[in-house]
Amino acid sequence: MKRLRLGQKVWLAIGAAVVVTLAFSFGLLNYFYRTVYMKEVERTLIAEGTNLARDYRGGAIAREFRQQIEWYDEKSTATILLIDNPRELSACFPFPVHYDALVSGRDRETLLAGKPVVKTGYEKRFGRRVMAVAVPLLDDKRLMGAIYLYMPLADVQAATKRAAAAFWPLAAVFAAALLVVGRRMVRQLVEPLQAMERAAERMAEGRYEAGIPVRSDDEIGRLAKAFNQMADAIAKEDEQKREFLANVSHELRTPLSYMKGYSEALLAGLAKTKEEEKAYLRLIHRETERMERLVGDLLDLARLEGQSVPLERAPVAFAQVIEDVIAMYEPIAAQKRIKLSCDLDYDVIVNGDADRLEQVMRNLLDNAIRYTPEGGAVTVRLSRPSEAEGELVIEDTGKGIPKDQLPLLGQRFFRVDRARTRKEGGTGLGLAIVKQIVALHGGAIQFDSDLGRGTTVSVRLPLVREGEETYVQDKGTDGVSSI
Repeated sequence: MKRLRLGQKVWLAIGAAVVVTLAFSFGLLNYFYRTVYMKEVERTLIAEGTNLARDYRGGAIAREFRQQIEWYDEKSTATILLIDNPRELSACFPFPVHYDALVSGRDRETLLAGKPVVKTGYEKRFGRRVMAVAVPLLDDKRLMGAIYLYMPLADVQAATKRAAAAFWPLAAVFAAALLVVGRRMVRQLVEPLQAMERAAERMAEGRYEAGIPVRSDDEIGRLAKAFNQMADAIAKEDEQKREFLANVSHELRTPLSYMKGYSEALLAGLAKTKEEEKAYLRLIHRETERMERLVGDLLDLARLEGQSVPLERAPVAFAQVIEDVIAMYEPIAAQKRIKLSCDLDYDVIVNGDADRLEQVMRNLLDNAIRYTPEGGAVTVRLSRPSEAEGELVIEDTGKGIPKDQLPLLGQRFFRVDRARTRKEGGTGLGLAIVKQIVALHGGAIQFDSDLGRGTTVSVRLPLVREGEETYVQDKGTDGVSSI
């Protein structure tokens, strides 16, 4: 069996709802017509008969009373008869009513109790149903006669047909209008879903443009909007992935080209002197180190972004970590005649991973010294601007960075000056690693720079507060333990 599409299912549901609604409306109309109309006729006949019976004074039926009934018969829409012999009553009904059924059974008791008897039946002379009412004339407890009223009922079927003659055309117009509106609603409901289906098929083929029209603010509209945002995010991520692969390829290809070229020159005997050979070997060694750093940084960044290496959090005396890193870089700074100074607050205790915090300090200080010219200065400060945060500031007197490029710092392989950076050995991943580590510690990093005046990097990290319980995440199998 062929599976129905969503639009077809909605159409079937709307069609069924229209048919059921119209049938129920017509049935309800017919039911109310029968109930209200017949009850009204019954109330009218009983009221007229009861009012006339009030003028009966008991005893034999007087001539004046009979004349009064005849006079009222001429004025009333119902036929009114005065029966002075209850045994003749059954004969007066225009439709077959068994004699015993009226005067000998429950109906006779009803009349003797002073209550009217109501009968409804089919009368051939009128070709329709007739309602008859007998109101008793009682003298004490004797049934002296009855006032008999009957009225042909309007043909309910005929009335129903007349109602149907007006109902069904109006119902057809209503159904047509409903179907037109329903068709439009179904189209608005289904089209975005069909567009999403087509977009998903395109995305499966590697084409991430969605462009689904958002025509409403309901769930479908919000779903289409979310789908567009998802497609844009995937397209952006795909573009970043392509750019990343292109950057990695470029960064690896460059040192490989150097190594290949100089090694081929050595093998071909192009180096004419021993000094020239050593120079070629130094270049090959330098490019090898650069490739090693690049691969190491790529692995570090991948682990940090994937959070595959959990942080080993513990209270860390951040000033001690900074001092250790500064001691490592003092010879390099001295070689470039860069003044390296520090101002540290030893009360700053960070709840973090000591190795990763050292990596942050090392990368930032390496950048500061790398891009500060000879005779410049690099200043490191550690302070506690609030009870909750510690701030590390590294300020250099390098060439600085254009303001419009500051937001790009920390992106993978972003370099302000590619030629300068390659000459000085940077991989373009150091700041990206720093940003990931700071984010994993719940901190924030900020860059400020002026061209020709230098760059300032500020890192804020949450501190261990007094009395606060801290946790160390064990990299082994024991999970989390407190200290």
